[in-house]
Amino acid sequence: MKIVIVNKSDRTGGAAVVSFRLMEALRGIGVDARMLVVEKLTDSNYVELAGSSISIKKNFIEERLKIFIANGFKKSTLFKIDTASDGLPLWDHPLIKEADAVILNWVNQGMLSLKGVRKILESGKPVVWTMHDMWCMTGICHHAAECREFHKNCEKCMLLGSGALDKKLAGEIWLRKQKLYSLKQKIKFVAVSNWLYGKGKESSLLSCQNVSVIPNAFLFKEDGKTGMEKSNDCKITIGFGAARLDDPIKGLPVLVEMTRMLKSDYPELAARMELVTFGNVRDPESLSGIAISHSYLGMVRGDDAVRKIYENTDIVVSSSSYETLPGTLVEAQAYGCIPVSFDRGGQADIIDHLSTGYIAEYSDNIHTAARHLVEGVVWAALKVDNPEEFAEIKRKMKCDVIRKFSPESVAKRYLEIIGVTADFSKP
Repeated sequence: MKIVIVNKSDRTGGAAVVSFRLMEALRGIGVDARMLVVEKLTDSNYVELAGSSISIKKNFIEERLKIFIANGFKKSTLFKIDTASDGLPLWDHPLIKEADAVILNWVNQGMLSLKGVRKILESGKPVVWTMHDMWCMTGICHHAAECREFHKNCEKCMLLGSGALDKKLAGEIWLRKQKLYSLKQKIKFVAVSNWLYGKGKESSLLSCQNVSVIPNAFLFKEDGKTGMEKSNDCKITIGFGAARLDDPIKGLPVLVEMTRMLKSDYPELAARMELVTFGNVRDPESLSGIAISHSYLGMVRGDDAVRKIYENTDIVVSSSSYETLPGTLVEAQAYGCIPVSFDRGGQADIIDHLSTGYIAEYSDNIHTAARHLVEGVVWAALKVDNPEEFAEIKRKMKCDVIRKFSPESVAKRYLEIIGVTADFSKP
């Protein structure tokens, strides 16, 4: 059985990381799984480039230029929009031709066009499209936020403002997707969380399509925590990580406000706390307002490096306004860190509120949102300070992660979606 997973990169971004893990999970049960990418950063022999660097750059630039012109040269939304107007001829790539099935993941920014998806479908191979955001169910955006145009036909796209030269762009791409999804050879869509599945069923494009829920696979090594009891004068370490910390979606201002409230309302507890942040930052000043002890580690690469951070962390906070299935929370649980997060996406698939973490109520008001996170952090800190309760939460979290996100179970569910009945786990 040969399966090719198509994703823009094999390392950069959350979709890349979990796509690579899916490949390893499939290979782990005996499937000849490989990846096709336009950015290869690992040294894996099972990852191949989809085309030459010149052809990749050409498609990327041409598609961005078309979007830039259509949107009235508006930079703020240039990378919030994808049209899949340009792409590589992946249907002619040897990996695609030889594959028994194709799994599409994040394929935007000039990698694969809608025409290219159609060509792959016309080959008759089973095609599974794993959704890591909302792009498959909208006209042109990856995150609809509060917009409800994807319930209809996206003709009144909020990202195409008054200065847009082509206000019909979103509606036109929506129509092209509708025609693609109406082909006799059907795409089987996978949502990585129940929240994303629900959004798909609300959408006009996917409401009648074949959509399943399969979480991302996560690979874990045994953590090195000693399980030593904490006394009340011990530091409580809070982790906060992202590919880009000051990405507006990550809610860094809410996190900063949370630290200020902790210091003002819980001064003794805050004095024992240290915030550890890791990831890229475009504006270093965005971290300047943090009110408790703080260490910034910069960009951290590699599973082992991330694992070491979690092994020395007690609580992990997510202040994101939107997350499809936040892998940082899954990793945190696996390594014994209590997650505190808003329920703004797939967090409820990971956290059992007050059992394996804390789900805080979200608010558009930064002070209210921060207050709710403070309540979660204080709850988690009390658990950390109680050795028996902390040990029990860590046990529950680890059992949950193994049950929900083990590579073998995820890989087998993909084979079921593709229609394979053989048990590849047997020698």
